[in-house]
Amino acid sequence: MNTFQKSAAAFNKVFMVLMKAPVLDRVLGRSMGILTYTGRKSGKKISLPVAISRKGDHLKIGVAIPDKKNWWRNFMNDGSRVDVDLGGVRYTGFAKATRDDRGRVFVDIAVDH
Repeated sequence: MNTFQKSAAAFNKVFMVLMKAPVLDRVLGRSMGILTYTGRKSGKKISLPVAISRKGDHLKIGVAIPDKKNWWRNFMNDGSRVDVDLGGVRYTGFAKATRDDRGRVFVDIAVDH
């Protein structure tokens, strides 16, 4: 794990605790959520805070600095099942990551009905 990843992991731990505070959950809950998935290599359940936008039955995550992060790679090719806690509401769905021709990475989650 490089220095960036260690710093991000420490930040994520603190931010996850803050997001569970009732006041912050209401404020951040519209655009910040907790993504939970099973790691493709480790098989471990992983949760991390992410910025999320919602469009109909889809949740979208834009991955900032994708080349310094690995988590989104779990959703390349075949994609994977995920859980998302957004504003106190739990969603389940199927996540698929794509990279555009400019190198930007997005994770699209088709929410279950």
